[in-house]
Amino acid sequence: MTDLDPFTDLLDYPMYVVTAEGDGERAGCLVGFASQCSIEPARFMVWLSRANRTFRVAERAERLAVHLLRRDQDRLARLFGGETGDRTDKFTDVAWHRGPGGSLILDEAPAWFVGRVENRVDGGDHVGFLLAPEAAEDPGGLAGDHTALLTLADTHDIAPGHPAD
Repeated sequence: MTDLDPFTDLLDYPMYVVTAEGDGERAGCLVGFASQCSIEPARFMVWLSRANRTFRVAERAERLAVHLLRRDQDRLARLFGGETGDRTDKFTDVAWHRGPGGSLILDEAPAWFVGRVENRVDGGDHVGFLLAPEAAEDPGGLAGDHTALLTLADTHDIAPGHPAD
């Protein structure tokens, strides 16, 4: 097996909080594997670890909400990245509201979008959720200020709520 670490250790990309609701259960987690994957039609792929409770809820969800955070939102990053929904209801102490299609929108997120799940792709220990965007907002005015975004480098000291595999 080829070790990809010499390449991936050079990367610093945005981190996202993905929220899902399926069959009345809600979940959310911090995600680093995500990207726009088509311009026309617009599509975005989010990869969720099979070990994560959010993956199990997202399997039953029609939509996912994808949130950007600012660098100074360490509390939210730690909650959604360092706690597991198996033991903690992450939504108890976080302000949120229902968004398009009943999605879960974090009030503190400066930017977010909701996407309808179009497909799921096996990627090994992660599954990709192909999202067709239905609504997007930038209430925090992040557009053009990429230095404000929470990135992978900002999260190295957050111990994951679950191991990756």
